[in-house]
Amino acid sequence: MAVKKFVTGSFEEESVLFPAVKQVRKNGYKIHDIFTPFPIHGLDKAMGLRDTSLHVAGFIYGITGTATALGFITWALTYDWPINFGGKPFFSLAAWIPITFELTVLFSSVGMVWTFCWLCQLAPFVKKDHFNLRSTDDLFVMALECTEKTNETETISFLQGLGAKDVQVQYKETKWWWGRYDKDKKIFEPKSEIAY
Repeated sequence: MAVKKFVTGSFEEESVLFPAVKQVRKNGYKIHDIFTPFPIHGLDKAMGLRDTSLHVAGFIYGITGTATALGFITWALTYDWPINFGGKPFFSLAAWIPITFELTVLFSSVGMVWTFCWLCQLAPFVKKDHFNLRSTDDLFVMALECTEKTNETETISFLQGLGAKDVQVQYKETKWWWGRYDKDKKIFEPKSEIAY
């Protein structure tokens, strides 16, 4: 597991968070993520995030569904089992449009759901390490990723000056992993000294 060091600041108001995000980016800090109890319009642009490519994935999945439908129907009804339905030609494209449309929609929708879950690291039995559980209730939490050049005390005082209430240094796992919280011990236990 890749454990990284973060400086997290908790904000109680959205009106305090937005100017803080702009100041953090202006001063060159690396924002890992901002956790909010509800979606905030314009926060992604304030953080400098690019637009999602999920629509491109949906187009690719849709084209795959179209090609699968047309390819399979063409193979089945013109080569493997050609049957004359009421005098129609074996390659009857107009009759295949409903099935082709349905497979296009099915591939696109299921593929986009899978892609969204993969990108957001959502799946059953996936552990995610929370910076502050109140971010799911009534708190806005900004997590700044620490690098070799990051001075923790300066970063803490900087976030406090921007209006953060609870600022702390945390070590968290950023990737996802399998398991359940209720079955395991603490994730990061200090190693005990071995006496010889």
